[in-house]
Parts: sequence; C-alpha cells; structure tokens
Amino acid sequence: MKTRATLQELEIFTAIARHLNFGKAAKERNVTPSTLSHTMTNLEQRIGVRLLNRTTRSVSLTDAGKAFLLRIEPAMLDLSLAVDELNHWRVDPRGTLRLNMPRSAEALYLQSLLLPFRQQYPDIALEVTTSDSLVNIVEGGFDAGVRFGEAIPQDMVAIPFGRKLRGAVIASPAYIALHGVPKHPQELINFPCIQRRFPSGMNYKWEFSDAGKPLAVAVVGSLTLDNDFVMADAASAGAGLAFVFKELVQNRLDNGELVEVLADFAAPAESFWLYYPGRKYTSTPLRCFIEWLQAFNRQP
Repeated sequence: MKTRATLQELEIFTAIARHLNFGKAAKERNVTPSTLSHTMTNLEQRIGVRLLNRTTRSVSLTDAGKAFLLRIEPAMLDLSLAVDELNHWRVDPRGTLRLNMPRSAEALYLQSLLLPFRQQYPDIALEVTTSDSLVNIVEGGFDAGVRFGEAIPQDMVAIPFGRKLRGAVIASPAYIALHGVPKHPQELINFPCIQRRFPSGMNYKWEFSDAGKPLAVAVVGSLTLDNDFVMADAASAGAGLAFVFKELVQNRLDNGELVEVLADFAAPAESFWLYYPGRKYTSTPLRCFIEWLQAFNRQP
C-alpha cells in the first residue's frame, strides 16, 4: 500500500495549514476548495492519520498535523526558495512581492518608490497591505514589512530608506484665533487636542525635544482618531490640535490651510525601514526590491 505523500499533496497541506481556510488556500493554489478537500481526504486515508480537524465553519490542525507541519515546513520553504532562486537567471524577473506597511508609508512612497518599481519590473506583482499595528510578517505571509526602526524585531534584516520624517503639531488658523497656541509642550494639557490611538488601544504620547532631552506629553481631548489624514482633516476643520507627520501635510501648511505650532520643540526626525527575515534564500522579487531601494537611497 502506498503511504508516501506527493509534493503536490505536501504543498496543498502546507497551504491549508498556513491559512486554516480552504477558500484562501484554494485561491493560493489556483484550484477549487473541493479539490483541496478531496486531496487531503485521500492523503489522510492513505497514510492512516488525520491531519486536519474540519467543521463547516473552521479548519484546524490535529496534534499529528502540527507535528507533521513542523517537520516539513522548513524543507518545503527551502525547496520553494531554491526553485525561486532560478528566477535570478531570468532576463525578466517575475513573481509576487507582498509588503506590509503603515498607511503613512504607503502614502509617502507610493508615487516615488512603489509605482516606479512596478514600471521597472512589470512581471513582478506587487501586493501592499497597510496596517498601523505591528504585524508578524512571517505568519502573515509577507515577504517584507516597513516600520520605524525601534518597532522592528531584532532577528530581522533591516534597511533604512527615504528621507527622515518629523512629527508636527498642527492647527487651523480659525482654531488658533479662538484658542491661541501653546508656548511649550507642557501647556498642551490646556488645549483641546485630537488624540491618536494605537491599534493596541493605547493613546499616543506626543513626542518632543526640550533642550536636547526627549519629552512625551499625554494630551487631552474628546476626539480620538487613528489616521494621519483624518486627523489632518479634523484639525483643518478646527476640531483641535493634531500631531501628524509634517511631510503628509506639507501642502496644507504651504497654502495656509494649516499652521504648525511648537516647531522649536520638534523631536529628531526618523526614517522608515524595510525589514525581512534573514533567510539563506531571498526570493527574486524581494531581491529586486532591495536593490531598487538601495538605488532609491542613493538619489540626491
């Protein structure tokens, strides 16, 4: 009786284990969910071990399935990356590059970095997912992520890129005419502010530099948002002082729609970083993007 699993069966099993969803796994494998289900049923019957727990609503790994995945996943990854390495020798690199980044990074670098990369490598499909929470890029199926340096796990390879970004306190001229402006960050507690909430549920303490020393201020206000662009809109409407990346609102500052306050206390600027797992193999799309990023950094 044949008990060995085929490579196709192993690929299907790891896809299901990765997504724990037949529909998503089927989309990845470009087959129907029923084909996946039939393949897994045949495999389990042939080897005499149940690998998946299935209900009409959920899929999970059995203990045997977890142990099996632990053994085969590194080998499957090495095999997939080794085959993908062959693309390095192709004249036209191809494949899919999956990136995860904050909404602000996407907005700042879509035109100057991401779209030109697509034009240079038309056969590389670029998938960008935005999330302001720190995502496990390996578990999420991403090739790389973009974050500020202090948020990047230490076991990742990281490359800084682009110009340094600076936070700015902004307000509308109408708000300033009504409330005035603080002269020092500590005075912010006396002014209506638009609070920023992290995905973790914590509110952001506005960061400044006072005589070269870092200063964090917990502001107060009845409006709490989680998006730079929406906060800028709210500030423009006079809803309060807001703390956003200056680069995202520079046009509004230039045309007078918004005014920067407390500029003398701005914290040191910082850059976004691209980060990715330090694997033996790097996929061709990611390698191309890293090279593109390095060239981008050399631009004046």
